[in-house]
Amino acid sequence: MTVKSSISLTDEQHAFAKALVEAGRYASLSAVLQRSLDLLRQRTDTEDLETQALRELLSRRRKGVFVSGKRMDERLVERIADKRRVHGV
Repeated sequence: MTVKSSISLTDEQHAFAKALVEAGRYASLSAVLQRSLDLLRQRTDTEDLETQALRELLSRRRKGVFVSGKRMDERLVERIADKRRVHGV
């Protein structure tokens, strides 16, 4: 089902959409706007999923064991030393 709707575009937006139609990339201005809304929905859905994933990651990290900056530096030094031993450097 389609719904007719009245919208307003800036001159620049209208010129761009019209150029896409004239170039044969879309059949009509409606097709341009429909595709634009589909892309916006996809982008919004992706951003929502990424935000949710980040929230979950932060939540897990907050519940995890805290490692101080000093201890992290020590771990890095230990790993570098291990790599050097393995590679004979």
